[in-house]
Amino acid sequence: MNQPKVKYSLSNWDLVTVNPNYKNWNWKDLFCFWGVNIQSVIAFSLIASLYIVYDLNTLVVFFGTILGSFLVYLFSNFIGKPSQKFGLPFAVLLRSSLGFRGAKYFGLLRGLVGIFMFGIQTYFLSKAFGYLIRILIFSIDSSLLNNDIFLVFLLGIDIIDWISFTVVIIFQTLIFSVGINLNKRLINYSAITVYVGMIIFFLGILLSDVKLTSKAFSELLDYKNLFDKENIFALLSVAGSIFAYFSIIIISFGDFSRYVKNEDELKKGNFSLIANLIIFSFFSVFIVIGSDVFLNLRFLDLSSILTSPTDIIGKFDNTSITVIAIFFIIIASASTNLIANFIPSQYSLINFMPSSLNLKSASYVISIIGFFVGIFWLTILSQIGILSFVDTLISFFSPIFGVMIADYYLIKSESISNKDIYSTDADSIYYFSKGWHIKGCYSILVGFIFSASTIWNPNLMFLQSFAWIIGAFISFLTYYLLAKK
Repeated sequence: MNQPKVKYSLSNWDLVTVNPNYKNWNWKDLFCFWGVNIQSVIAFSLIASLYIVYDLNTLVVFFGTILGSFLVYLFSNFIGKPSQKFGLPFAVLLRSSLGFRGAKYFGLLRGLVGIFMFGIQTYFLSKAFGYLIRILIFSIDSSLLNNDIFLVFLLGIDIIDWISFTVVIIFQTLIFSVGINLNKRLINYSAITVYVGMIIFFLGILLSDVKLTSKAFSELLDYKNLFDKENIFALLSVAGSIFAYFSIIIISFGDFSRYVKNEDELKKGNFSLIANLIIFSFFSVFIVIGSDVFLNLRFLDLSSILTSPTDIIGKFDNTSITVIAIFFIIIASASTNLIANFIPSQYSLINFMPSSLNLKSASYVISIIGFFVGIFWLTILSQIGILSFVDTLISFFSPIFGVMIADYYLIKSESISNKDIYSTDADSIYYFSKGWHIKGCYSILVGFIFSASTIWNPNLMFLQSFAWIIGAFISFLTYYLLAKK
């Protein structure tokens, strides 16, 4: 890569401004990016539950999801534009708001959350891979799984799960650490492959009994008065749930938007999130409804409708369907892990130690820590309520967003000094108070108090879906009032 040599101590080949020749992402790539973000078991269950389980007006859910995704679109444009314009990742851009030391430590929070979630996601991903291993062994000799060696557990994990976890984490590390061009291809192939898989399952369920499945789907549609007082509150709740699902992606979206060709491609690509949500929602709901009809008619009388794809697969009791479905789940889960956890953690770690780390070495750090998170997840971490601690760390993300947006658009008037942002010299405009911008840090802490209160105060938990927006607004306003001249 032929880029000018940078002389400043905070520089790193992975952190410097992207060469315009390497800005090769377009709206189609971002379509796949947002597709991958929504193609997960959690999103499938969430959307299916909103439409089916909670007895909500169909229009309420539809327009609620549209509103939630539109908010994600707006916020992603705000945070993605400066990174696209200057070619900077999130953690480096943060230096202009918080100073180089403030960005180092506050940016590391994103890395810590990403590493932790990478370990957990890899654990569940390895469970799916372990099922494939068991199916293979069973198909060779059904009695093999009864051998004593397969009944020995260490830290709540048997030998098959140990092997699958180790293989999965090593494979992810080797593939994800190659670089952004390969990652882009992985994202594109994953999004397309999973959508093809959903189409196949959709057609399989539809053609099993076109009349009954179509009728069941049409009966789900409910067109009661959208503007009832109860429906308005429900619509906002749905929008908040959808926004909360995507919120962890927003803060580090600059890690990806820095590679987008221009602002028009950025806006078109981000708008494709809404199209992705509509497409994915249709397939998810139809598959759940159709599977319920199929299972009740052909096999058993279900006491409740199943919204998790893993539960649905288990009820079909068909090895071929199970293997195919697990294959698509593995692809979707791995690519989501790449976008939501691995890449943001890479850049956050490199920004923390720019003179010591690069993409590969940062990837090894992520994998080593993620390995221990994964193996201790079942026996220790899941038992001590650590997710509340992680949610508390995530409460910093929206205040950081608010400060960055206020600083870039209102205080700095959309300008950044590419020279000073890599410098630790006292005459650098981002030196502030020995590398800390006190006003920015204070604003983040104020916003954090409001955002985290929805987690720890039982009386405010009803606002949890809106905690991100609340924290961002409070820190945005506080920073603007403090920093304006």
